[in-house]
Amino acid sequence: MAPERADASLAHYCIRQTGRHLLLLVRSPGEIVNPLLFFLLVIILFPLGLGPDPEMLSALAPGIVWVVALLANVMLCMRLFADDFADGSLEQLAMANIPLAVAVLPQLLASWLASGFLLSLVSPLFGLMLGLPLSVAPILMASLLMGTLIMLLLGAVGAALTVGIQRGGMLLSLLILPLYVPVLIVGTRSLTEAVGGGDPAVALALLGAGVTGGLVLSPVAIAAGLRVSLEL
Repeated sequence: MAPERADASLAHYCIRQTGRHLLLLVRSPGEIVNPLLFFLLVIILFPLGLGPDPEMLSALAPGIVWVVALLANVMLCMRLFADDFADGSLEQLAMANIPLAVAVLPQLLASWLASGFLLSLVSPLFGLMLGLPLSVAPILMASLLMGTLIMLLLGAVGAALTVGIQRGGMLLSLLILPLYVPVLIVGTRSLTEAVGGGDPAVALALLGAGVTGGLVLSPVAIAAGLRVSLEL
């Protein structure tokens, strides 16, 4: 097969499979609503626990937003690949003609669109609830768009390694939470700089570099982890 035709075939496969995974998520709205609902509930509870002082809430808001985003992503990754492993479709995918590193991309993209992307779109509303000024909304959205994608890619590596383990949620958390810490620090830094009138460009550039590195390296690591879990 000519390289151009092979590239077109892979692109068509990714588009078609991404649409299929999105349709499956739409048919199971809990997969989409649960992370948003969790984010909303925690954002509501923080002001109740810390008190109504707007200055204190505004100072803590960057860390709160990112910690909640991290926990919501962990919840998402615990279900990643689990259904496909249970019904045997993951093993069929691993034995298909398409490289496994490419075959997993549509599910990752669909999961991010239904979780991290939606979360980033509504994040300015959550930021206002915590006292963040509306002027930092673009930085909040941009940082979460990149940060949630990085965390999903890292979490998918852990999910691939633990998908075959009975009740592997605790092990998954132990594997991926240390990897999330740099993303948490950089993402919080970008918001802190924006709120304080500083320059968040360096933090955003680091997140962009993380996205680039994750898109290049994570699919290969995910494919290797799935093959280990499937014993192929």
